[in-house]
Amino acid sequence: MFDSPSMVQADPNELARAAAEEFARRLVSQWSKTFGTDLIGAYLIGSMAHAGFSWCYSDLDMALVTATGLSPQAHERIHREAVMLSAEWGPKLSLFWTDRDFSIGRFPPLDRIDYLDHAIVLMERERTRPARPPLTEIRQYLCADPFASWSSRARSFAAASVLDPMHRKAYLRTLLYPARFCYSWTTGLMGSNDDAVAFVNKKPVPRLDADLITRALQCRKSGGNPDGLFSARAALLVQIDACASLLAAA
Repeated sequence: MFDSPSMVQADPNELARAAAEEFARRLVSQWSKTFGTDLIGAYLIGSMAHAGFSWCYSDLDMALVTATGLSPQAHERIHREAVMLSAEWGPKLSLFWTDRDFSIGRFPPLDRIDYLDHAIVLMERERTRPARPPLTEIRQYLCADPFASWSSRARSFAAASVLDPMHRKAYLRTLLYPARFCYSWTTGLMGSNDDAVAFVNKKPVPRLDADLITRALQCRKSGGNPDGLFSARAALLVQIDACASLLAAA
């Protein structure tokens, strides 16, 4: 006997993604009124655009292109109005923004790759295409602030005696990041967590614990908490060394 459609349990990640997209479209409608013809395009990027969206752990990544970028006041207003529009999704808004020439704002190289390869159009007056960052630029970016910030967080978690519930999301991201780092460092691409984890399992990086990363991905997909993975926190020190070996080899 087959279950009827009404009896089949809906995927909570897909339900959350649909709700997040509906909120994003309402937000873009506000932007259109605020910026008028200065608004060139608004897009979904990140896990909203290339699969792997988690109701529990994902941010709402959006890209905004205007004629001249955003002033600090406009940036603050966007986030304030987002929270007013939705107490659930507003705080999760992660905004990437720039001007027509992609010369200012918050739009790192990997996110430009994401925009070029995966962006879902919510509103667009014209399609602006920045130069595609080459692998050398991607590596220069990764080995600077991203690696320093992640390794600092990883050392902090490795030294911690307990996992504060407020830090569960950050801990899970810290566990997953080595896969994303190795994937982008090697390919110059921006992919989903699934892509990155599949990559390090198919092409093992010396000393990298791919099994721990795979377990972290399973936790993320299920929306569970990573408390059961906290006993493996000391392995983060080895993960740092494994990723650092890629930097040294280059």
